[in-house]
Amino acid sequence: MGNISASEVNKLRKATGAGIMDCKNALVESNGNFDLAIENLRKKGQKVAAKRADRESSEGAVIATVNNENNSGVIISLNCETDFVAKNESFVNLAKQISEIALSCNTIDDLFNSRFDSETSVKEKLTEQTGVIGEKIEIGSFEKLKSKFVGYYIHAGNKIATLVGLTENFGGCDDVAKNIAMQAAAMNPIALDESGVSKEVIEKEIEIAKEQLRSEGKPENMLENIAKGKLKKFFKENTLVNQAYIKDSKISVVNYLQSVNQNCSISDFKRVSLV
Repeated sequence: MGNISASEVNKLRKATGAGIMDCKNALVESNGNFDLAIENLRKKGQKVAAKRADRESSEGAVIATVNNENNSGVIISLNCETDFVAKNESFVNLAKQISEIALSCNTIDDLFNSRFDSETSVKEKLTEQTGVIGEKIEIGSFEKLKSKFVGYYIHAGNKIATLVGLTENFGGCDDVAKNIAMQAAAMNPIALDESGVSKEVIEKEIEIAKEQLRSEGKPENMLENIAKGKLKKFFKENTLVNQAYIKDSKISVVNYLQSVNQNCSISDFKRVSLV
């Protein structure tokens, strides 16, 4: 394997679902570059999730919270070193307390400098708990979302949390927002819709599709049109509004929302994951 360790191969295998030797070769070809190895696997048509794999994940708890008016919400991840600490009730409660404080903050620096209690700032509390628990404790993520209505979902085990903003506040919108937040948690969309996908990602998807088609022996003059068709499939699978709705795969997420309220749309979503 040269400089490629077994743990790196296993990590790529878990992220992509490709075989051990395919992962090893991809890492060798990319000189150990994880993202490039994923791209190489995809170009060769290997089984790889289109969305970017989470390369590094700490232990901890991810908590989403919304305010009483349901027009603003935050997600924070409180990171630690071991799963044992992450599952501890007092650690999860600390994360929940910090998330409540985060509702009134606009940045992670604001959060650090906010009062945890009358005598201690959030930053000082984290330092204190590091000494008590004996592990490094830090806020790994801070995401905020404001909209006419904001709903949330926290996946079992506090490893994934999502926020979804709706442009209308209507009867039953709390259930609708939660359903869409569950969708975002389960299906990990890379953007809200096509307009949110970067030019670089689009160009890379077209390049990967063309390389796959060449390997299948398709004529060069057909590649562009077929690749654009594959791009439409990519948008359908990886943008929230276009994904098949997890509770009824015959309709898309936007179809589900419009069936409940034709005047409502999704303004934005946030997702934080430690898995």
